[in-house]
Amino acid sequence: MTDRTAPDLARSDMLQRPPHGAATRATTRPLIVTPTFVSRSDDSPLERRPRDPGSNVGRDGRSAMRPDRHPEAVALEPDPNLAFEHWDAYWRKVHGPKFAYAEPGTQNDRVLRYDQVHRVASGPSSGFRPPYRAMVEAEGRLVSDPAARVPAYRRPSFDGFAYIAYAETDDIAAVLGQEQYAARIVADERTAFRMVTREVAREYILIPSARHRDPVSLVKIHRRRAHLSRTAFQEAWLGAQADLVCAQKATARYVRRYAQLHPFGSTQADPEGSRIDGISVLSFDSLNDVED
Repeated sequence: MTDRTAPDLARSDMLQRPPHGAATRATTRPLIVTPTFVSRSDDSPLERRPRDPGSNVGRDGRSAMRPDRHPEAVALEPDPNLAFEHWDAYWRKVHGPKFAYAEPGTQNDRVLRYDQVHRVASGPSSGFRPPYRAMVEAEGRLVSDPAARVPAYRRPSFDGFAYIAYAETDDIAAVLGQEQYAARIVADERTAFRMVTREVAREYILIPSARHRDPVSLVKIHRRRAHLSRTAFQEAWLGAQADLVCAQKATARYVRRYAQLHPFGSTQADPEGSRIDGISVLSFDSLNDVED
């Protein structure tokens, strides 16, 4: 009899990681990563959310020019009530395996790590910081008309973060230059995403993960002050600022991994990504730990 509970390894990304995939030898040099922020394909008007040329395509394979007027044209999910859920599932369960899949004649062994970080709407954010307070009247009683007082939702600029690591800069071109990516993966990106940043960065791990399976990540975008060069900002950030973060008692108690990503280039023109001077990725055991 066939054991239907056993994973189908031939179709699983489990092949990409130990014990099925090969472990990567440790190094003291920073890995090269492509920290990629993505916004999902949706029906937002163009003046509200930017769009990459050729992205946010319709069923006909062409960009939906006025998706706000014709939401049915969006290929991924025309129903706005399902759009975020459908996109979130598609990115992880459909696009992710496509990116990791090695077509006949291709090689993906230069990709050392590929993480997807999915935005959690109920998690802490710069627009809705903890601690969260009960909505009360002046005398301290809960409001009786909550429907009239629902606070506006501040939508983040991006819906997710892809985190792909390589040993050398040349490995990026070797992987992404393959016909598989230039044709079919790009076509899938244009279906799933509205915009994708294309920066290249060095990864400095200040606190290494003991398990490499930390479930929750806090991702922070940093932009330098006007009087600082990018180099000066990154040097100060990796030095005194990192020391300050690591010295906090809360860091020792809650943070399971802390990495700084230092952008230094891009794989193609990237007006949104080029404005980012640094990215922090801090990993935790739970959302409660992030908030604490």
